[in-house]
Amino acid sequence: MTTVTTSRSDRRVSPVFLGILAVTAVTGWATWTGFAEQPGLAVFLFVTAAWVVSLCLHEYAHARTALHSGDITVGSKGYLTLNPMKYTHALLSIVLPVIFVIMGGIGLPGGAVFIERGRIRGRWRHSLVSAAGPLTNVLFAAVCTAPFWLHALDGVPSDFRYALAFLALLQVTAAILNFLPVPGLDGYGILEPWLSPGVKRQVEPFAPFGLLFVFALLWVPSINVVFFDLVDAILRGLGVSDGDTSSGYGLYRFW
Repeated sequence: MTTVTTSRSDRRVSPVFLGILAVTAVTGWATWTGFAEQPGLAVFLFVTAAWVVSLCLHEYAHARTALHSGDITVGSKGYLTLNPMKYTHALLSIVLPVIFVIMGGIGLPGGAVFIERGRIRGRWRHSLVSAAGPLTNVLFAAVCTAPFWLHALDGVPSDFRYALAFLALLQVTAAILNFLPVPGLDGYGILEPWLSPGVKRQVEPFAPFGLLFVFALLWVPSINVVFFDLVDAILRGLGVSDGDTSSGYGLYRFW
């Protein structure tokens, strides 16, 4: 494995990310205690800030795995600081996912950080770099749903419970979409190292349109129903009811 050589400043957590964490903590406290005059506004800020945190961690996971797989350039690019402004596709990684949450309550996969794949040796390492991001969403979903599947909801205020349920829904949708083997998404990145050069060349021109293709399919009613039935089934398996997620979405859209 290539020796990792990054300076301490390359790994220093960005004040921007710490600020987002602070917003998450304060609005989470306001949601828990009922301190806010408008509970919906507190839920909106809490879920949005926590969603941005998960997006940052998603991209960080890609970068950190790439670093230990051979791409020692990710540090100098600022990817290890968790600063969303340092991402190659800040619009795709942060802005659009937040807009989609506000508009439709769905976890949009972000655009990945730029990894210099030529520095990484071995198909398994390439696949792991791609898998690291959506696996972070899976972990985040597990944390959000822990009070549900651990049956530890006694004493948890209802608004905070609903906020966690909706945040979990975002993580599950993001994980499912990211794992789809569609060009441009992480699922295809996991499979790509194992494909023949000819197949890769044929698929490459479609990569910029993969995400658009997926969302076009989600506009098809029958596909949309199947997708959200799968999401609901996963959440129910984790102890989160449809009522919890719908109540969370209702609070989130406080306007």
